[in-house]
Amino acid sequence: MKSVKDIRTSRAERRPLLPEKYQLFTMLLPFLLLVFVFSYLPLYGWRYAFYAYRPGFPLEKCEYVGWYWFESIFSNSYQVAEITRVMGNTLAISGLGLLLNCVAPAFAILLNEIHHSAYRKTVQVLTTLPNFISWVLVYAVAFSMFNVNNGFINQFMMTVGWVTQPVNVLASNKHVWLTMTLWSAWKSLGWSAILYLAAIAGLDQELYEAARVDGANRFQQILHITIPGISPTFLVLLVMSIANLINNGMDQYYVFQNAMNKSSIEVLDLYVYNISLGGGNFSFGTAVSMLKSVVSLTLLLIANGAAKMIRGTSIF
Repeated sequence: MKSVKDIRTSRAERRPLLPEKYQLFTMLLPFLLLVFVFSYLPLYGWRYAFYAYRPGFPLEKCEYVGWYWFESIFSNSYQVAEITRVMGNTLAISGLGLLLNCVAPAFAILLNEIHHSAYRKTVQVLTTLPNFISWVLVYAVAFSMFNVNNGFINQFMMTVGWVTQPVNVLASNKHVWLTMTLWSAWKSLGWSAILYLAAIAGLDQELYEAARVDGANRFQQILHITIPGISPTFLVLLVMSIANLINNGMDQYYVFQNAMNKSSIEVLDLYVYNISLGGGNFSFGTAVSMLKSVVSLTLLLIANGAAKMIRGTSIF
């Protein structure tokens, strides 16, 4: 028989060094550190919005101007018109993106219904790869397609007689909101569908078996099991999309902008880049960026409250 000392030693060996909740926290700690370094530590740069910063001079030697740059955003009619134009472009492109939010779950459902494993994986890989291509390469592809000199789309349309002269799509101001939205949807479709495929994989398969026993066809299974099952995931992503309504990035629009379409393609993030790194007014750009963050937080709270009111669930 084991002695009391041996039993206590055995129990001590089996007892975890840390409680389970602290073990989970230590697993999350590296990711929390990354979030802090890349999301919260840069907020220290907000102090530039309160100084008349001049590149090359230490911030402490620059003039402290308080709320001057924030007030200058709405100080004159020209500046108000510029902000209105930029916000209109941002909300229009982001709004079109919101309308296409249902494309990713629909694509995920279609992929899930493909029973040929090799074909399904091939389609998923081909649609996910564009997400890892830089926007510079995407523009290179667009340029090779729509170039007025030797773009093969223009050459094809002229060959079949659809047009008599090349159409300069990339330098046109027409339908630029729609084209930017379609390029973004093409690039992110496969990557966005991964989350919904994971949500579908987590659904209880006994529900499908019971539905088949009751005589439900594949469309009825999708309508009554798959769609309700992934709706919480869709809701969370929709709330996050609404919160990021004015944070649609600048790299895509930076590579596609030119003198002909700049008035319609310049979104808020690109505007901040142009007036700060492009125009040298870092303090004013920081002030606009700070207000953008406040608006994003407000949109997140509104979207979360609406989701809680409509469905009784929210993301926080």
